[in-house]
Amino acid sequence: MRSSSGAEMIVAFQGVKGAYSEDAVYSWDKDAGTLECAEFVDLFDAVRSGRADFGMLPVENSIEGSVTAANDLLFRSDLKVVGEVMVLIRHCLIGHPGAELDDVRRVYSHPQALAQCRDLLNAHPEWQKVPAFDTAGSVQMVRERGLKEEAAIASRRAASTYGMKVLREDVQSIEDNITRFFVLSREKRQERGNKTALAFTTKNQPGALFDCLKAFAKHDVNITKLESRPWHGRTWEYVFYLDLDGDAREGKVAEALRDLADSASCIRIFGSFMKATTPSIGP
Repeated sequence: MRSSSGAEMIVAFQGVKGAYSEDAVYSWDKDAGTLECAEFVDLFDAVRSGRADFGMLPVENSIEGSVTAANDLLFRSDLKVVGEVMVLIRHCLIGHPGAELDDVRRVYSHPQALAQCRDLLNAHPEWQKVPAFDTAGSVQMVRERGLKEEAAIASRRAASTYGMKVLREDVQSIEDNITRFFVLSREKRQERGNKTALAFTTKNQPGALFDCLKAFAKHDVNITKLESRPWHGRTWEYVFYLDLDGDAREGKVAEALRDLADSASCIRIFGSFMKATTPSIGP
């Protein structure tokens, strides 16, 4: 993808080369340039400052649920969601080229990846499980440390990227392990979408949540996801995250959102976009 000036589009992602987030970038646009970010907050800053045109943010995994830190940042940000990508996650246990499974004593990976591979890890209680900031970053770290007893959980592409060996493939506990990503932009999507993501907070009164959700039932709008998260800075108050079918600017969805505005205390519409229907396996 190219910008209007003809320059290469840059997409920021959290992690290092070989990360699943980078797979999501290439699944969305195989010709995009990428910008590595150490933390989610750095990804938001890169898009907001213009150092990146878009950001690829993981928001939910089919096994472990929402990526809470990402969603909390999204609620506090003014960036817009303009796309959705789903990536089929296929974890590998990765070690040094000369290592074997019997050599492993410590396994590094992102906490969600460790949780997604609990069957393998539980079968080896002698292994120390060590959380790290990133899957591919764990492979990079294990390579740099040079210790044969250390391994990482990441993608096959991460193993290839860092010249490491796949000790065991498809080690995720559940086969249909899918991570959903939002594509972030400084600008709203202009084209019509068929899915909308938003969040709202309720008034402090009986029936407040019912009144908010009634707006969607009244206008026959299908809610595909509903989740609550603590509202940072507001003790015992919550933010409700929704995905729903349709475009926020059109028809019954627009009518429902107008009714929601009468019941909610705060609404944040992240954006309308085309839903991802088929998970990709990455490049």
